[in-house]
Amino acid sequence: MEAVYFTVVAILLYFVADFILDRAERMAGRRFDNRSLIFFGILMTLALVSFSLIRTYTG
Repeated sequence: MEAVYFTVVAILLYFVADFILDRAERMAGRRFDNRSLIFFGILMTLALVSFSLIRTYTG
């Protein structure tokens, strides 16, 4: 069951990271250089935090 949690959260995090990056670009008024690296950083940070929480609460 833990694998299902990881999969669902990973899919949600992809969309959340895209939303965060899009908002940051709109606030800046331009597309960022190295957009994919920024997206990766946001996604990795969110994944590490949320996967750690999943591990903690599911055992």
